[in-house]
Amino acid sequence: MKIALINENSQAAKNGVIEKALTKVAATHGHEVFNYGMYAADDAAQLTYVQNGILAAALLNTKAADYVVTGCGTGEGAMLALNSFPGVICGHVEDPLDAYTFSQINDGNAIAIPFALKNGWGQELNLEYIFEKLWIEQPGTGYPKERVVPEQRNKKILDGVRAAAYRPLVDIYEALDPELVKGAFAGERFKEYFTANAEDGDVKDYVLSLIG
Repeated sequence: MKIALINENSQAAKNGVIEKALTKVAATHGHEVFNYGMYAADDAAQLTYVQNGILAAALLNTKAADYVVTGCGTGEGAMLALNSFPGVICGHVEDPLDAYTFSQINDGNAIAIPFALKNGWGQELNLEYIFEKLWIEQPGTGYPKERVVPEQRNKKILDGVRAAAYRPLVDIYEALDPELVKGAFAGERFKEYFTANAEDGDVKDYVLSLIG
């Protein structure tokens, strides 16, 4: 599985701590982490949590990434931004229990973590424990186990609702401020990672046409 890490500007200084915890856990499952930044608070390419959503949608819809780990100060803005786009189901995850239940019940493909809240001593441990519980079992297998059938049924219904509710991703990008969209793809390593991993199609073509 390809996991993308995305940080917005207010929490960019924590990118290294998050990447270390994520990579440690991902490696035990044979997953690969692609760090899309921001890498530091003074990066030339500055991302807002809204742009986190724009970027995450491009990665997930082209299969450049199978899962996105992101967040912001509270995690709420990033969660809302990611869930504004088709092909993205993002949960708000504060602790290992959130990670486990979101994975088992909702079977999403992205999480938003509140990197500024309750994150003093032990932040790196909490992050590691979150990632451990996120992938400890096959996602979507249900919790509690006696609720598996209705939970899986509801997830399929939700997928159908979302499919009916969203326009194609390129249509959405074209309706937004082009500088806002282009800025989401301005990261130092974005073009390298995206070109190598994204599947061919209209989304990849559109994104690459923006960044040249």
